[in-house]
Amino acid sequence: MIQVKSIERPFTDPELAGRAFGVFKRAHAMGLLDDDATVDLNLAGLQGVLRLVSKAGIGQDAELSAKALRGDRLDGASRKALLATLLSVMEALEASPSPDSEWRRLSGVFEPEQLAKLLDISAASLRRYQSNVRATPDEVAARLHFLALVTADLNGAYNEIGIRRWFQRKRTLLDGHAPEQVLRAGWAPEDAGPTRVRDLARSLTGTPAT
Repeated sequence: MIQVKSIERPFTDPELAGRAFGVFKRAHAMGLLDDDATVDLNLAGLQGVLRLVSKAGIGQDAELSAKALRGDRLDGASRKALLATLLSVMEALEASPSPDSEWRRLSGVFEPEQLAKLLDISAASLRRYQSNVRATPDEVAARLHFLALVTADLNGAYNEIGIRRWFQRKRTLLDGHAPEQVLRAGWAPEDAGPTRVRDLARSLTGTPAT
């Protein structure tokens, strides 16, 4: 899971740090960073992460905006611009399924049977999509991306074992159902049940919404 090695100005500012770590967690859960990524929460570290995100075709304008920042002390306008840049990147990541990299990352988090169940696909289809023998259908890519984002929400509060178990445990806020029970046959991320699952993950870990 992703870890922060050091925190430097301007990210000693809690709001900036929270939003930057939100970017890092999403990029990691989508497989755009190394499996056991360790990052520095500073401008250079941010620029490095944005460079990798940009290579995936996401947030190119944000990379240019971050490169324009200099020094570790931001004035009011620069701070506001950085917050806006980070929000823009989070929104871009949320809206950008990346099945090739997400298959690799989530296959390292979930056991095949659990991942196939969560995605509402067969074990045989799972193997074909993972190996790119067959292109991932849009609806499956959307579910895969949803799971990557929930994993990002939980990163920092749970390790990989904890994340797997989180989906299996019944929750009062889900009317006594486990998250995996709410993700019923044919589900889509925008459905009411999955939306509640995502909201629950955010509420338990304090992940900021975009």
